[in-house]
Amino acid sequence: MNKRILITGGAGFIGSNLSRKLISLGYDVTVLDNLNSQVHGNDPAFTSPLFNTLPKEVLFIRGSVTDRKLLEGIIAEQDAIIHLAAETGTGQSMYEIERYNNVNIGGTALLLDILTNKTHRVKKMIVASSRAIYGEGKYYNKKLGAIFPNAREDKNLLAGNFEVTYPGCNTPIELRPTDEESKIHPTSVYGITKQVQEQLVMTVCPAIGIQPVAFRYQNVYGPGQSLSNPYTGILSIFSTRLLQGKSINIFEDGLESRDFVYIDDVVDATILGLEKEEASGMVFNVGSGIPTTVIEVVKTLMQAYDVVVPVKISGNYRLGDIRHNYADLTRIQEKLGYEAKVSFKQGIANFTSWVKSQELSADRYDESLQEMKEKGLFK
Repeated sequence: MNKRILITGGAGFIGSNLSRKLISLGYDVTVLDNLNSQVHGNDPAFTSPLFNTLPKEVLFIRGSVTDRKLLEGIIAEQDAIIHLAAETGTGQSMYEIERYNNVNIGGTALLLDILTNKTHRVKKMIVASSRAIYGEGKYYNKKLGAIFPNAREDKNLLAGNFEVTYPGCNTPIELRPTDEESKIHPTSVYGITKQVQEQLVMTVCPAIGIQPVAFRYQNVYGPGQSLSNPYTGILSIFSTRLLQGKSINIFEDGLESRDFVYIDDVVDATILGLEKEEASGMVFNVGSGIPTTVIEVVKTLMQAYDVVVPVKISGNYRLGDIRHNYADLTRIQEKLGYEAKVSFKQGIANFTSWVKSQELSADRYDESLQEMKEKGLFK
């Protein structure tokens, strides 16, 4: 493959790290990013460690994936597109529905419309999908086999019954790693938009001679992630509160779990998808394959920062959140030779060391929860 690469959303957490690696490998990288203030602050030149770590060799263009004229001028000379641009945040998506759809679905549709109807030389397109499309993920029951529970009901959460249930199932259900053949049934607007992004790319690209690849990223973390975005990223949110001496509110019972995958592993997986022919036409999970509970996250962070603050396991919950999900990595291991190399312990050590070197912005987490509460989505 020739080496002119467009990364949409390329000044974000994944994109900025990916840009640096691609430049080091000899790629010619163009980054398109609108420098959303929610992620980059009000003055990115001073408030965004992500934007400021883009290599000088990158051609940076400030703009939106919803701008047809801008996209048409950029796409024509690219050999591949890595489409990362998206509004992120499960909770926020539940009340900023139009914005999430306009950017995530509309921007992807516009990219594909241009690729279908304009002259270009793009041969591969990678889309950043998400574990959010799986909803509550995969479980197992001795009588029924593999099952895929629906979203948890408000009445059960309100009563403190946080684990998932399955209709007509009177025997225990066991959490399993979620593979790529699992049921797609997102529980949030964000998850729906990522599902549609993926399906658009995987459907349209083969029809117009472009090789598509979709990566369903789990919870990506590491040095460089936004510390100012109060809507997503519990490692950043908890870190900010810990270092400012504020209490931690752990939702539900603290036993909800996520698959945390270190940024370097995500970058490596994405480049494998770009460079390996075996990736073409495929969908892959990208994670560590290990679930970590929220209680474990808080304990690990307090130990790493050597800070103790009041911690309350409140029973609060957000509608749209899932209980558990972690990735089955069999496909990406067998097809692309991917392995998650950075353990959670080492990754947290790297992350917290970086956080200590940053100037923390005002904590707006309580404000974000109040927004959700006013919409009836946080209880």
